[in-house]
Amino acid sequence: MILMGRTLCLPSPATVHELFSVARDAGVIPDVSLDPVLTTFLSLDSSAALQHQFAYAQRSMSTEHQAAFNLNLTSIVGGRRVAGGGVGIVALALSLLLDQVAHQVQAPAEDNLSSHTNKTKRIFGISASSRIGLMIQDYLQLVPGITNDEEKMAETTELYDNWLKLELVDHFERMTMKKRMSTVSMQQWLTGAAFHLHMRIHQVRLNSVPPGSVRSLRVSYKTGFNHLIQGYTAYLRRNIRETAALGPDRTRSRVASRPIQTDTSNITNMTNSSSLPFNISLSDKLNASRALSVTAGIGKCCKARVSNADFELNVTNRLSVDDKPNNTLDSSTVHREEEEDSLLGQLVIEPLRNMSHNVQHHACESPAIQQALVTRIINSLDLERHKNFFTSPEKVLQGLFRQTEDFELTAN
Repeated sequence: MILMGRTLCLPSPATVHELFSVARDAGVIPDVSLDPVLTTFLSLDSSAALQHQFAYAQRSMSTEHQAAFNLNLTSIVGGRRVAGGGVGIVALALSLLLDQVAHQVQAPAEDNLSSHTNKTKRIFGISASSRIGLMIQDYLQLVPGITNDEEKMAETTELYDNWLKLELVDHFERMTMKKRMSTVSMQQWLTGAAFHLHMRIHQVRLNSVPPGSVRSLRVSYKTGFNHLIQGYTAYLRRNIRETAALGPDRTRSRVASRPIQTDTSNITNMTNSSSLPFNISLSDKLNASRALSVTAGIGKCCKARVSNADFELNVTNRLSVDDKPNNTLDSSTVHREEEEDSLLGQLVIEPLRNMSHNVQHHACESPAIQQALVTRIINSLDLERHKNFFTSPEKVLQGLFRQTEDFELTAN
């Protein structure tokens, strides 16, 4: 709360709502959520979801493609019957396999070669190059070929269970004790914990671990997630910064009007330091140093800047080149755009996630706006709903334990 003389300098709810809406439409509001594919197949409806996907894939193919599709699938899983194929993580693995094989039999040979040589960059909303993403991806690629061998399936699941458990513990400590909290690290932990819990549930189905092991793990992850929510909220409070846009009748010095951006050298230094929440390859560090720059057509002049280590995109939705040859701009156009930029306000959510905006308000309202935006962002993430993933009723948990549905690769 800031005082201006005898008057409280507080923003109106409309101002906060407008800033939040502009940021959301520009794509700079963080996202910490479980991928819908993950929640669908790690549920009691996994068998029905897989049957629907399989039937839809076959209906969309020619007779020739259907034959190749079913032949490839049966060669991978070792027959037409997949033990426990409609259950949890096995159904999830088969779902990914169906997509992969369907693409292979329908895409041109050169596309298949390209997709074979390039690994998936993201899996369930997290980087496949992260330790958590890599473990999940590797395990799911193994499952279709071993699920009919119950002993091999149990051994492999136990092995990856231990690896993923240790990585999640280290990841949690990096976020809470080594100041490596971020939206990316929150997303990775949540996805990894949800997947790990269902690996443990599947081990109960395989009679490898007692049900109590799952119950204790659920309590541990629920408690850990509560702690991370508090840490993430504090992280946003430290990082969110906002300045007001200036109207055309107001002035700003050249220095003060410069947009808040992180230059390449600083990004490179950051990615080469220990500030990243996980170890990545050199190529990923170089990719992380490239900012994703998006100019969003919101109002008249809003620019969003978001960085993602998995891809690079540069899109401009401005009326920019004035249809001139070679995309050249005359000096008057450049000067006009510089003047427009000097009037924009700035909103920084976290490092490499910021934008320009044209929302006007009193400068003294910025601190209160920052705190209000933290609350709006946390509420929009609906983290309580995702926490319920670790607190399902006992009846649901018992139903997951009893899931036994096999999957039949029958021709349509």
